[in-house]
Amino acid sequence: MPYVTTSDGTEIYYTDSGSGRPIVLSHGWPLSSDAWQVEIKRFADAGYRVVAHDRRGHGLSSKTYAGNDMTTYARDLAAVVEHLDLHDVVLVGHSTGGGEVVRYAAQFADGRVAKVVTAGAVPPIMVKSESNPEGTPIEAFDDIRASVLKDRSQFWKDLAVPFYGFNRDGAEVSQGAIDDFWRQGMLVNLAAAYDCVKAFSETDQNADLAAIDVPILIAQGEDDQIVPIADAALKAIEIVSHGTLKTYPGAPHGIFGDYQDALDADILAFVAD
Repeated sequence: MPYVTTSDGTEIYYTDSGSGRPIVLSHGWPLSSDAWQVEIKRFADAGYRVVAHDRRGHGLSSKTYAGNDMTTYARDLAAVVEHLDLHDVVLVGHSTGGGEVVRYAAQFADGRVAKVVTAGAVPPIMVKSESNPEGTPIEAFDDIRASVLKDRSQFWKDLAVPFYGFNRDGAEVSQGAIDDFWRQGMLVNLAAAYDCVKAFSETDQNADLAAIDVPILIAQGEDDQIVPIADAALKAIEIVSHGTLKTYPGAPHGIFGDYQDALDADILAFVAD
């Protein structure tokens, strides 16, 4: 299996498919590169080299106790990109992965990044504070941590339902998607799953967004129940210099179904433009 060993000895698993201009995919919490299987095939079939890694603690990467923070995640991504010597890169990040690619593009890219795409991404910052009164109260994230610690197996099953919008009237529920969410979630070691909550909710990325000097597509479902759009995409687009906003009526947080089809088409159009 292909791995990159980081400076602190963590082994980061990655997949590398197709050939052409590189598209690098960064997954959400608590998933893995498996969340990108449809995109890996679609983008590779469209003539791109598609790289997707498992964040530390997730998937097949090392089960880490330390380094579960946004800056270390971005450094790990840099290790993958530099190991493969990728240039003219298009970064695509979903949810927590959106925070990861934004931090990487802002602080570690070293001229390797040409475009950025985020989908349902956590920047600029999720948690409510005096400077971010529209944010989500810290108690909500405390509840997530408590659920992960108490019974993460059941929590992943419960979380998958609003993640994919399966709790909405008329939704076509996929038990397979719920089961696969649980499967990927159970691959995360507890310390990494727990600490990542702080990383995705409390990391202030206003400065990161302002520092990005390449085109960025900021995409989000308008019915995102996990990362509220008013405190995410609608704020981020006001901060970036070269941004395009694309929202999807009725679409959830999880990339699935009609939303997945539309988003993937928009990503390919943005890359080709």
